Amino acid sequence: MKKHLPLFVLLFLAGLSAQSQAFTQTVKGRIIDQQSKSPIVGATVLVKDSDPLQGSTTDVNGYFRIASVPIGRQTLVFSSIGYQSKTIPNITVSSGKETMLEIDLIESLIQMEEVVIVADKQEKGQPQNEMATVSSISLSVEETSRTPATFGDPARAALSQPGVATGGDDLLNEIVIRGNSPKGILWRLEGVEIPNPNHFASVGSSAGGISMLSSSVLSNSDFFTAAFPAQYGNASSGIFDLKMRNGNFDKREYSFQSGLLGIQASVEGPFSERSNASYLINYRYSTLGLFSAIGLDILGDEENVTFQDLSFKFNIPTKKMGRFSIWGLGGRNTYGGDYLAGKNFKRDSAYAAYYVANFGPNPDSIAYWTENERDLQHMGAAGVTHTIYMGKNTYLESVLSMTGHRTRFTYDSMIIRRIDTELIEETAVRLSSLVNHKFNSRNTLRVGGIVSRLNYDLNSVEWWSGDRVYNTYLDESGHTYFYQAFAQWQHRLSERLTLNSGVHSSYFGLNGNTYIEPRLGFRYQKDKQVAYTGGFGLHSRMETISLYMAQQKQEDGSYVQHNKDLGFSKAAHFVLGVEKMIKPDFRFKSEVYYQHLYDVPVWPLDTGTAFFGSISMINQYDGYTDFKLANKGTGSNYGIEFTWEKFFTSDHYFMVNTSLYSSRYEGIDGVRRNTVFNGNYIFNMLGGKEYVFRNGRRVLNLNARLIVAGGKREAPINLEASRNNGFTVRDYTRNFENKLDPYWRVDFGANYKINRPKTAYVLSLNIQNLFAVENEYARYYANGKVQSAGQLGFFPNFSYRIEF
Repeated sequence: MKKHLPLFVLLFLAGLSAQSQAFTQTVKGRIIDQQSKSPIVGATVLVKDSDPLQGSTTDVNGYFRIASVPIGRQTLVFSSIGYQSKTIPNITVSSGKETMLEIDLIESLIQMEEVVIVADKQEKGQPQNEMATVSSISLSVEETSRTPATFGDPARAALSQPGVATGGDDLLNEIVIRGNSPKGILWRLEGVEIPNPNHFASVGSSAGGISMLSSSVLSNSDFFTAAFPAQYGNASSGIFDLKMRNGNFDKREYSFQSGLLGIQASVEGPFSERSNASYLINYRYSTLGLFSAIGLDILGDEENVTFQDLSFKFNIPTKKMGRFSIWGLGGRNTYGGDYLAGKNFKRDSAYAAYYVANFGPNPDSIAYWTENERDLQHMGAAGVTHTIYMGKNTYLESVLSMTGHRTRFTYDSMIIRRIDTELIEETAVRLSSLVNHKFNSRNTLRVGGIVSRLNYDLNSVEWWSGDRVYNTYLDESGHTYFYQAFAQWQHRLSERLTLNSGVHSSYFGLNGNTYIEPRLGFRYQKDKQVAYTGGFGLHSRMETISLYMAQQKQEDGSYVQHNKDLGFSKAAHFVLGVEKMIKPDFRFKSEVYYQHLYDVPVWPLDTGTAFFGSISMINQYDGYTDFKLANKGTGSNYGIEFTWEKFFTSDHYFMVNTSLYSSRYEGIDGVRRNTVFNGNYIFNMLGGKEYVFRNGRRVLNLNARLIVAGGKREAPINLEASRNNGFTVRDYTRNFENKLDPYWRVDFGANYKINRPKTAYVLSLNIQNLFAVENEYARYYANGKVQSAGQLGFFPNFSYRIEF
């Protein structure tokens, strides 16, 4: 009689068989010429050290596909006859989703009969924009997710870069670049300017509490800190040039994530099997009340703090009409509440410091009063991008977009003040177009222009209890135009030396101001180990439409718009740098820079009053004013930065950088002062270790980041005058002389990934401010002495993610 194995034995053996099978995934993508963006036909892609050797070649559209690549970190080598080869190490291959890449190769100036693959020539951190030579880096999605406490936010990831410091409030993702105001940062998405893409943002700011952009939809994006290429305008301190990735064009894939910051779901896949058209959609919803549920008081007395956002991209290539991409980003958030301010007023809170500094009363003497606050914000950006090749070496790229943001804020206080309405609504319709022509392997020309119709509907009414009079600061609706044009020329004098020159021009229709801004950059590759870089450029930045349209009430009851003819703030950037590859995976980099700021809006007349004489928009984070301003201020930022970086090899990486800098300015009184952002030094350490178990099926990543920086500046408190008056009185003759305590914090992240057949799970813990350091937010007077208001302390986020 035939014997049968027990069922549990069969199941056990099946399990062993499954465990012995190596998990694999498909790696695919496209290879293009860096300058012309045309597909490279017949290029070779190899999986380094694979046995047997795995690889593929590109088809007539530049696409390649390699099936059954083992999961884990892989190194791919890309090469083609007549092009410089490129090696991309540590590409993560996961069982949950296919790996998609877009690679560009540089045409060689030396004609070769065959290409020799140089395996240690790694591309690390080089910007996506090939005409950027200095003070720029590509922030990869993998690196952003690996950096602890970024929560998938590009701005929080940029905080690890040299010369970048926090804005002074850990609840926000505000960053200060080389001593500049955060207001000078430009956000771009898919090649066009967009409004501030952050939840809980204030009018005129470049930051907020949480980014609307999810790492699930972002591709590698460029981050600039100075001397921008001529393609970019309306920026003075920094640029985030963000790209959305294309969805998978032949397989439907999903992901779902849940955590303290909310829930998130995404879907991507092909429209049909007969084309490479694809879609990618991501949605996120959150209520921050979950933090209160676990005992973390990060919201204070605010209630109903929620946000949600949606992003999408449809990629539609055609045979004869070029490539179309339809993309969009939208977000909505609300916060506010009703509460007894006197009862809940915390003397050691940033909330208290704000009221004491601005309205005077001692917290201990405040009677109970009722407050009501509501803030509802919307932001949206959508567009259609069309790219068409007009020959092998020429392409035309055009983007038609519509963007907008809307903020409705109401505040009601029985004692301090009452704001009946503040409605800020701005939209923009933009047509952006550029032509890129590659004459030969040495010369590439790019010219383009942007026409923006700026629409606005602004209203702000405030009632003060002191004079019992309504003041209308904003009451305007209409539109104006902003025109930009640029030309860039890249000339490769040799394999070692590349020059990028160009000019950017702007015309602001509201007041007729015109700006011509030349730019120049170079990169000299002395040898395989050492490169020298440099850049120069003039740059300018528009103020908020609210500032141009703000009105001030006169004694006779009429209103005057003082700042309608105000010009842009300007800056001249000079940068020199050196890079040295100490080892194939270890790089040293240093940059020295000088920035001359001029035509900065300041108080127009020297009245001999220190407070007004020291006013300058150089120190502002956001907002607008109805006070009269004039473009008479100056400033300077200069410093040196050092970076030591070990790339991710042998299961670990680290980066150490330090910055020494000075940030100074002059108001209308001509006195040379520190800016509020002059912390003088920044020190960052970032590193991590990866542990791989069970043949790559289990992966544990541990990452940590240390941030140390000099404190922000403020006017010292006159203790005697404060005691006599019972509230904070500052000595503005010494404005921004006082330095807050040094800022420091440690962030920690742990990610545990489980690869299963066709599915991957990720458990993550990210902690901002692991040791709960109470960094200073501001100082104020209370109880007969100077006290400190603290920033956000220990802030964790748990999340669970599944990909399939």
